[in-house]
Amino acid sequence: MPKITVLPHPELCPKGLEFEGKVGENICKQLLSHNVEIEHACDMACACTTCHIIVRNGFNSLNEINELEEDLLDRAWGLSSLSRLSCQAKVGSEDLVVEIPKYTINHAKEN
Repeated sequence: MPKITVLPHPELCPKGLEFEGKVGENICKQLLSHNVEIEHACDMACACTTCHIIVRNGFNSLNEINELEEDLLDRAWGLSSLSRLSCQAKVGSEDLVVEIPKYTINHAKEN
């Protein structure tokens, strides 16, 4: 099983985290199941960018990005060539290092 390393995020994961990933499952679900409360305002329907992540290692092992996700990512804060929407990025066979950007396009968070 691939290992997922989450880099420290001041609010969502201050100390960082490491856990075993499930191949074929999206990263957003896996973060949530490990108590990393990443935003996902559209309920993982690929309709917003609040679950934007940057995949620092293992990017090429993820499923291929589709056109809708590419279009949405253009609106994400802190866009990088290694950006994905965590609700659409499915874990492959390689270990991943994931960074959650400090900001999203949301002005307010829902609890």
